[in-house]
Amino acid sequence: MTQEKPVLVATEADDLTADMVITELNRRSVPVVRFNPADIGAGLTVSARFGTCPAPVVGQVRTPSRTADLTRVRAVYWRRPEWPAFSHLEPDNARFAAAQVRYGLGGSLYALDGPLWVNHPLRIAAADYKPAQLALAQRLGLAVPPTLVTNDPDEAREFISAHDEVLYKTLRWTPYVRSGVPVTGWTEPVTAAEIDDSVRVAPHLFQARVDKAADLRVLVVGRHTFAIRIESDLLDWRKDYSALTYAVDHLPDRVNSALLAYLERLGLVSGSFDLVVDRTGDYWWLELNPNGQWAWLETETGLPMSAAFADLLTQGDGS
Repeated sequence: MTQEKPVLVATEADDLTADMVITELNRRSVPVVRFNPADIGAGLTVSARFGTCPAPVVGQVRTPSRTADLTRVRAVYWRRPEWPAFSHLEPDNARFAAAQVRYGLGGSLYALDGPLWVNHPLRIAAADYKPAQLALAQRLGLAVPPTLVTNDPDEAREFISAHDEVLYKTLRWTPYVRSGVPVTGWTEPVTAAEIDDSVRVAPHLFQARVDKAADLRVLVVGRHTFAIRIESDLLDWRKDYSALTYAVDHLPDRVNSALLAYLERLGLVSGSFDLVVDRTGDYWWLELNPNGQWAWLETETGLPMSAAFADLLTQGDGS
């Protein structure tokens, strides 16, 4: 029975998105075992056996209030788990212990082939490379703005000079602190005159600016597509959420089909896509976040996103 099989939810302690999905699972009387890898020790125990029993993996994940039999897991919702840092240990011991958790706890869970993963962390990691994203988008027929990834200053200047307006984007978000203050790498305009030899230090992503009418955040959950049009005067709408207005959008069939095919190619069952619509009504690809945020969009639009996740997780392995 569906009700006998739990859904594992791996996430950090404060996660509104996970809370919304768990609430929906509770309404369906689906048992949930929520855990955070950072709680390993008294707050989290894992045991897994291999090669000594009929099933390839036998074991348990236990928290102080819940236990999940690894042979009976229906689905795994891999949201925003935190890995332990072991700050109380000496640096070498901390690195060693952290690696054992990632490859012990993580590896035991990754070995499961019965549950549905939303999404499998190894597939999330593989899907998170922007150059590969751009190439796959173009292969699937999506419009991709002219883009250059380079650490060659001369090539960067040439590219920028060849286009009316060019934007600089980070290739990967990373925590960054400057003078004790956390900073974020926003999408910013860049000119050829700003390019100097420091570009050689690492690859940079430069992209021709689309004359956009609006941004779109598109959440795909299984075969359900939720497209939200985001309007503002901002180049990067993430800078000020209070300046945004939202409207439900409906994608052209060919765009929707391409996004579904995109996830299928990557072995994902869900993803948050960023697109833009230009002033002629054409849709342009920007990027995929395989584990993106969406909870605020459900609040703003009333779209049943958390219910769609709960439906997918409840379905699980289909038994």
